[in-house]
Amino acid sequence: MITSYFTIFRFQTGVTIESTPVANSDGYIHTALEEIVSLTCKHNTTSEDDNELVWLRNDVQVSLNEGNKKGQSRVCISPVILEDRETTFTCHLRNNASDRHSVVLNVTHAPPLTDPEVVTVEEEASLILKCNIEAYPPVSSVVWKLNGTNVDLKASQLTLTNDGLFSTLTTEKVQRSLHEATYHCETESPLYGPQTKVFTVHVTDKTLKFPLYPMIAGIVVVSLTALLAVAARWRKIVKCVK
Repeated sequence: MITSYFTIFRFQTGVTIESTPVANSDGYIHTALEEIVSLTCKHNTTSEDDNELVWLRNDVQVSLNEGNKKGQSRVCISPVILEDRETTFTCHLRNNASDRHSVVLNVTHAPPLTDPEVVTVEEEASLILKCNIEAYPPVSSVVWKLNGTNVDLKASQLTLTNDGLFSTLTTEKVQRSLHEATYHCETESPLYGPQTKVFTVHVTDKTLKFPLYPMIAGIVVVSLTALLAVAARWRKIVKCVK
C-alpha cells in the first residue's frame, strides 16, 4: 500500500505533502548524502482555477514544468548533497500562500576522509597535515597516531588544532628523525562509526636556495660590464685600423 511508503502531513485543510523517505512528526526527512528524496504536493480542490501549486526551496521558488503545477506537483532531490542539509521545501497554492505545507531535509554524513595521502617535505621546512572531520552528526572524537601510537605532541614537537571542520597537525621545522612517519587521523562517529585518514610523510634533504632577484641583478651587471668592455676594445681596434 502507498501509505506504507509515504507519510502525509496536513498543516492546512487543503495542501498536503507526501514524502519518501518517511518524515517524522516534526516534518523532518532523515536522509544521507547521495540518496534520493521524492516529494509530492497535493491539493484537494476540484477547481482548475484554484489548484495551481508553487514549490519553494528555502523561500526561493522552484521552476516547474507546465504539466507539474495543477492539483498535484512533484519534485525530486537527486542526489542529496551537503548543501541540502537543513533545507526547507514548502508547497502552497499560488492564489492562497497561507495554505501551505513544509518539510525539512535532515542530511547525515560521515567525515569525508579520502584516500591515503603521501606528503613529501624538506627538512627544516614546515609541515601541515589537515584531516577533514566535518560530519553530521558531529564526530564524537578525533585521535592522531604516529606509527601506530598516539601522538605525543611535546616529544614530536607538533601542534594540534581543531576548528570543528578540520583537525590539523603542524610543525614549523621538520626533522627527519621526528617527523618521517605514517600518521593516522582516526575519527569516531555516533552514526557511522570509525573512519581513518592516512598520511605518509617523507622527509628529503634540505636544498640550498639562492636568492633569485639578487642573482639576476648580478648576472645583468656582469653582462653589461662585459659588453662595455668589448665595445671599448672595438673602438680601439677601429682607431688602429684607421
